[in-house]
Amino acid sequence: MRSERVTVGDLGLHVVRWEGGGRPFVLVHGLASNAHLWDGVGEHLAAAGHPVVAVDQRGHGRSDKPDHGYDTATVVGDLLGLVVALGLDRPVLAGQSWGANVVLETAATAPERIAAVALVDGGWIHLADAFPTWESCKAALAPPVLEGMPAARLEAAIRSAHPSWPEAGIRGTMANFEVRADGTIRPWLSHDRHLSILRSLYEHQPRDRYEAVRAPVLLAPAGGPDDPPRRGWDQTEAVTEAEAALADARVRWFPGADHDLHAQHPAELAEALLALAADAEGHR
Repeated sequence: MRSERVTVGDLGLHVVRWEGGGRPFVLVHGLASNAHLWDGVGEHLAAAGHPVVAVDQRGHGRSDKPDHGYDTATVVGDLLGLVVALGLDRPVLAGQSWGANVVLETAATAPERIAAVALVDGGWIHLADAFPTWESCKAALAPPVLEGMPAARLEAAIRSAHPSWPEAGIRGTMANFEVRADGTIRPWLSHDRHLSILRSLYEHQPRDRYEAVRAPVLLAPAGGPDDPPRRGWDQTEAVTEAEAALADARVRWFPGADHDLHAQHPAELAEALLALAADAEGHR
């Protein structure tokens, strides 16, 4: 595994890469997350012989943080630019949460560049179904204020909340934050930019794009099909709708999993991604 910086237009993107010779994978994190949440998955995919790239999206992690460009169309352009800049031939795109909405839109925008798509507890997110107005959405989902918390206290809280997570998942979660010289943390993604992305996510309508996605799609929800709705959002209904509308879809539920299931269950998710890549080989 190595880190490097890739220039896409006037934007510098930080990526984490694993070498390999098979079908490439590009791993895209969710809102207020970072590339290292994918470390466990990336290691398993690379062990199976695949090249892997995990990216810090604009405003996140160690990528550039411009004051603009946090709408869906722009971040899709960033992702396609990264694929071109790295010379990746029809990769499998995997995204989690907001990142899943991003990779779905990418596959709908440029189907010729994508071999398959994995949607990890996202990609079917329709916030406007759960919140009648943007203001109500913002009030419910605005990020907590964590700046200034001691890093040691935050890490202890993460370990307490996720006692079964592998060490890579804990480290990846801590990498969502800059640790300052005084030992306190600051989120890499600023509050204002967080809200800009949340507003774009609120406005995004994946169901309007399902029919444009021709590649094989894996839907990987955290939880089981009989779980109760989250915050008024019926996950099972949304997954069923997506599966029916997509041209080539399969569902792999992760009962009991956390939203960051890629950090919690990297081996199991990597296995599902490898099966998806194998399906894509016969889907030219």
